[in-house]
Amino acid sequence: MVRRWFLLGESPLHAARQLALLLAVGALLTVVKLLSVPAAQQGIYLALAALQAAAAAAAWCPIWRRLPPQAPLVLTLPAFTVLATSIWAAGGVAAAAAPFFVLVFVWIGLHFPARTVLAVTPVALAAYLGPMLLAGRDPAVITSAILFIPTLTAVAVMIARQVDHHRRDRDALRRAERWRAALTSTLAHDVRSPLTSVRFVLETLHDEAEALPPDQRRTLIETALRQAARIHRLAAGLLDADRIDAEGRLRLETTSVPLRSAIDDALAYLTTPITVHLAGDVKVRADPARLEQILINLLTNAVRHGEPPITVTVRPAPGAMVAIDVRDHGPGVPPGRRQALFSRFSGTDAAPGSVGLGLWIARELARAHGGDVTYHPADPGTRFTVTLPAVDPAPPPVDEGARS
Repeated sequence: MVRRWFLLGESPLHAARQLALLLAVGALLTVVKLLSVPAAQQGIYLALAALQAAAAAAAWCPIWRRLPPQAPLVLTLPAFTVLATSIWAAGGVAAAAAPFFVLVFVWIGLHFPARTVLAVTPVALAAYLGPMLLAGRDPAVITSAILFIPTLTAVAVMIARQVDHHRRDRDALRRAERWRAALTSTLAHDVRSPLTSVRFVLETLHDEAEALPPDQRRTLIETALRQAARIHRLAAGLLDADRIDAEGRLRLETTSVPLRSAIDDALAYLTTPITVHLAGDVKVRADPARLEQILINLLTNAVRHGEPPITVTVRPAPGAMVAIDVRDHGPGVPPGRRQALFSRFSGTDAAPGSVGLGLWIARELARAHGGDVTYHPADPGTRFTVTLPAVDPAPPPVDEGARS
């Protein structure tokens, strides 16, 4: 029994081994045909059988797994050579070779894009018509043969298109499955910790509320509110990612937002001291809730992966924009990970148990505002810059001290 993984798949190895099976069957049928051909032609068919067997052996070698996806196409050269020679040996009669032309075109359509089918067509046409012309077949036969290869081309192109369609559907299903797995992972890890804190606070207040000093009760309540806000941000981020994935954009309720208050509100969720450089009452055109989410995502990323001091600097940017730089002094982002920095699920901005959506969501939200989020290496550390439309011209930044 032929093992399934030897033949079924989409790698160059699977493609080569499928054609190897066709070549081996062709070699076997050629050997059988030796019994019914004149002795003068047996040498030709014996050579054809040997060529097919050698090509089948080469196609079966494991080396194809290390070659580019288009590499198995070279195997069509011995296949078409054998088919052309068999038509010539049969006096220009293609009855025996035609089914193998069909199988080769089907194989090409299954494993290669439609443009490859079109590129191979002239070679196949020469292999099919050349022997007939050399044998002097009458024009009616030649005309029907001329129509045969374009028909095979159309069939192979339809197969290639259909395979590509199914491949895209499968990739979409895989992305959806990965998205569901990410949601499960997030709920299992990111939500459990803040829920545990909220539950602890509620149980403490339930059992010891009267015995606790007012300051301690206030601290516990603030802790619970902060953790509840963390859960809310997580849920909002996941919903945003789902909307972006489904609709490609977000609906925003933009207004004039003072950056000072927006930054202070975002810093209230953090306990790490962060220095803010901002002069005057700079305002941006933004959705307040989305702006807060952008800032929290970038600041949280800096706290998780960077090192103090962490700074936020507001400065004017070209095109009537405001730039907000979030700078840390940590180890920075390795060069190999920078290209996928803003990719969903890249893990670049993900702490253990997280799904790595923060930077991706921040960029998508900024772009929905007409701005962007970009990465710049610093020495040391990293600098993420979010640009947003300015309401008033932004003055040069000045240091106004630490915020937390």
